Amino acid sequence: MSEQVGIVLVSHSAAVARAVAELARGLTGAGATAPIAPAGGTPDGSLGTSSELIVEAAKAVDRGAGVALLVDLGSAVLTVKALLAEEDELPEGSRLVDAPFVEGAVAALVTATAGGDLDAVVAAASEAYTYRKV
Repeated sequence: MSEQVGIVLVSHSAAVARAVAELARGLTGAGATAPIAPAGGTPDGSLGTSSELIVEAAKAVDRGAGVALLVDLGSAVLTVKALLAEEDELPEGSRLVDAPFVEGAVAALVTATAGGDLDAVVAAASEAYTYRKV
């Protein structure tokens, strides 16, 4: 397993997290991508966020180069911040990324797949705030 930045998509909805992960994989191009995992909703399938699902996803994508966590809404931010404050909850080098959820996920995955380090992945995702649509 080569060192590569992993990406976790934290959403209040499991369906949204899965769909954004699928979209990012599709837009990244053919072939293998950097590891990306959805962490949406709660274990019982309800809307919300789950520390358990976030930790599970982060461990699943950890390849030793850090984990970028992108979030959709406010309480997802709070949940990830609480996990980051706890020692040993998330893999070493895990970082909350301030980025738009969809555009940031695509930019992060493209950059991680190209071999970018955690700083480059975070920068690419954050830069998505500047994408103009008109």
